[in-house]
Amino acid sequence: MLFDDRLGTVLRQPPGSEAIARIQFRQLLDLLGTLPSEANGPQVDAAYDRLAALSSSVPASARASMVQDPGLRLRSARLVAVLASAEPTVASAAIARAELETEQWLDLAPALPLHARGLMRERRDLGAVVDRQLGRLGIRDRGLPLPEGMEIAPQAQADAAPEPIAPASVAPAKPIPAPLPGPRPEGIGDIVRRIERFRQARERVEPEPNGDSPRLPLEEQLGLTPSSALRGFDFATDAEGRISWAEGSAAPMAFGLRLASGDPLGPVAASSALVLAFRRRQPIRAATLEIAGAPAISGAWRIDAAPLFDPMSGSFTGYAGRMRRPAPPADADMAPVPPQGDDADRMRQLLHELRTPVNAIQGFAEVIQQQLFGPSPHEYRALAAAIAGDAARMLAGFDELDRLARLDSGAHEMELGESDLVVVFSETAQRLQGFAAARDGGFELRVEDATLPVALTQGDAERLAWRLLATLAGAAAPGETLRLRLRRRGAEARVSLDLPASLAQSEGEAIFLPAVPTTPPALSAGMFGTGFALRLARSEVGAAGGSLERRRARLRLALPLLTAAHQAAHHPTGPHLTADAQDNSQTQAGGG
Repeated sequence: MLFDDRLGTVLRQPPGSEAIARIQFRQLLDLLGTLPSEANGPQVDAAYDRLAALSSSVPASARASMVQDPGLRLRSARLVAVLASAEPTVASAAIARAELETEQWLDLAPALPLHARGLMRERRDLGAVVDRQLGRLGIRDRGLPLPEGMEIAPQAQADAAPEPIAPASVAPAKPIPAPLPGPRPEGIGDIVRRIERFRQARERVEPEPNGDSPRLPLEEQLGLTPSSALRGFDFATDAEGRISWAEGSAAPMAFGLRLASGDPLGPVAASSALVLAFRRRQPIRAATLEIAGAPAISGAWRIDAAPLFDPMSGSFTGYAGRMRRPAPPADADMAPVPPQGDDADRMRQLLHELRTPVNAIQGFAEVIQQQLFGPSPHEYRALAAAIAGDAARMLAGFDELDRLARLDSGAHEMELGESDLVVVFSETAQRLQGFAAARDGGFELRVEDATLPVALTQGDAERLAWRLLATLAGAAAPGETLRLRLRRRGAEARVSLDLPASLAQSEGEAIFLPAVPTTPPALSAGMFGTGFALRLARSEVGAAGGSLERRRARLRLALPLLTAAHQAAHHPTGPHLTADAQDNSQTQAGGG
């Protein structure tokens, strides 16, 4: 068996003098530069430690000269990251000489220091994908054109860049125009004209994205449109809670913000729930914070994030999640204004257009699964069954969206009927008992009245009970028991439900806001998450003349009770008789 021990051979030689140190530095560059990206281990780590130690004894100009050597193969993203964090001359040489794949550049760019990202922008061979990522990180061409009639003197160019780098992979820069005779232009007018030429050139070559980058404080004079406030963005943090990556135009403004900082004078004011979850390395759900910074990112935010851990060591590495703007506060004494009919019509039209292809996919999948057109391999039938199941779940989600749009717009009214909340909620809790018992939890049922009749059909009442109880049971932790209380209060039937701890830690009306779940629930009452299910339940209750609201760590459902007159209307010959019917029956009995 043959193995490569060149790295160990280099590490066994102590760097006794500056000449030996230079030789070892060059040898380590050759060996580490050709290692695969996934190479790791104690020997590789020791090689990088030796490289860092040699950097203090080898001058930066010598190290840059070694990196510029055409014979060097710089194909390791880790080595490029190390060299890019060194002196500007070494970093410039490393970025120019690096031979990385597009995916490696995309992974490397967010981890590089700011000056190294600027050097990446100077390369024109990295591709449009890398250029777009650099733009999202706030790295764009910032150079203004030279004043008319000016040229950088050759000696000045030599002083500015004593060791020019011109690798074959980098396109040559545009030639500088020949100098024109005349005095050097000076003054504010000349600077304004240069900025205007720069802006016009940018618009011709690369149109500016709509609100996708920070601008100079000259927007009013140049007629530019300022960026609008952000509504949400994805992010990731390091182990200290600092944002190390952010999505889109939020990257230049959010990079470096520390989310769980306890500094009262810092730019981020986090809620106690967020700070506590961060200290415990727990998932963050609907936590709040205030950011003071650029206008587009300032203000209140809500966060949903999941902790990340190193798969090898198990150590905490940070969070990944999403920030979103909170819903505008609504006055508790005023009913929410429903959306206009046109909005509901557009939503239903959109859902209709989505249902058509999903129905077709489901139909073709069932044809393959049932072998209606001939025998099919078992693998194809299994895939077809999975596709048919996914299509059915999507159609169920479309039905939920359509139902919410109709309820919120007033286009749909709950059908009148009669059902008993005691029976419905008791049976639903019993159905969930098997699931809860396997997790050592469940519902603690307390019924204070024998019957609670309401004006809901049996089907609507069962769907409402399942939506509420299944959603809360799915969000409950193993071993958590939720109290369920049913009682009569005046002319109302009230149902009180404990919130699981994962929902109780959220603030205010956040439990009714739709959000992408950080972890899939153990039991789901819908495909759009806990917030959407509770919001749909609240809309159903509101359409039936009741209310569903949060009371600290509980949900309270209130529905008007059926009166004797309503019950008699539904059962004219049943046991609930009107007063006139009772008098007639008594008279007939007395006459008999």
